[in-house]
Amino acid sequence: MTSTAATSLLNSELVAKKETLHCPVMVSEVLDGLSLRPGGVYVDATLGLGGHTEAIMSRCPEIKMVLGLDCDTEAMEQAESRLAPFGDRVRFIHSNFIHLHDVLLSNKIGQVDGILMDLGISSFHLENSRRGFSFSREESLDMRMDPSDAVTAADMVNKLPVERLTELIQTYGEERWAKRIAKRISDRRKTAPILTSTELAKVVANSIPRKYHPHRIHPATRTFQALRIAVNRELDNLKEALDSFPSCLRLGGRLCIISFHSLEDRLVKTAFREDSRLKPLTKKPLVPGPEEMYSNPRARSAKLRIAQCIEPVTDTLQGLLQEEKK
Repeated sequence: MTSTAATSLLNSELVAKKETLHCPVMVSEVLDGLSLRPGGVYVDATLGLGGHTEAIMSRCPEIKMVLGLDCDTEAMEQAESRLAPFGDRVRFIHSNFIHLHDVLLSNKIGQVDGILMDLGISSFHLENSRRGFSFSREESLDMRMDPSDAVTAADMVNKLPVERLTELIQTYGEERWAKRIAKRISDRRKTAPILTSTELAKVVANSIPRKYHPHRIHPATRTFQALRIAVNRELDNLKEALDSFPSCLRLGGRLCIISFHSLEDRLVKTAFREDSRLKPLTKKPLVPGPEEMYSNPRARSAKLRIAQCIEPVTDTLQGLLQEEKK
């Protein structure tokens, strides 16, 4: 069997697992992009339910370790169960990926061979987290990836000034009806607070003239995206990660980032092009094939960009570890 055929088979088997709650996107492309090598150490900076890490360990059993980071303890518990067959070669860290440098240091790991980030929201969060990520379920309007964070989507919807709410929906949701939506939200919350996802979805849908409702997505999609980004500080965290991750890679190490909307992809594209430590390996982002988009419609907006560390970066992590030993 050729390498391409084997990868395709692996991808199909992983997607087909009925017990799995989510389908990791672009598995084959990610595995090729990371350029896995025996003895290597890799980071899954957005572990989620562990689908990509499972694929990494299955593709290259000879790798030394995958370090899995996630800020959601509930998702991580499910990932630990899923990845139990790999034993201590998968290390689970409850942390936001912006702290990767410190995580590597505290785990006595120097620079790594590859880092993966999947910036999409998982099926777990949409279907099982009960935190109001989906507009199709009657759930508390929360939207926190890390339940220990202080601010919820309900806080923003019910407390932000209408001008700030407009700016948020317009900037993070790229929603042309942001001003109307914010005004309707403001009017509605004067009567009673908006506390559930379905309440908010109804207010948003009624804010947009029916003839302008999008055909392929729910009219509340962009507003929900904007709130989720704001609640979890997603773009600020991504900017910080793009600045710090190259220093966590060894020379030749790979950085693979899957984004799901233009705001994220633009940041990744710019960082890969302008950071002298990195060489973009994808002139244009890779996208899922027709078969994957058919079997997993949520993958349709995924874009994968890959870069390689080309500039010798002083291994400050290794230096600090050596200092500790003295």
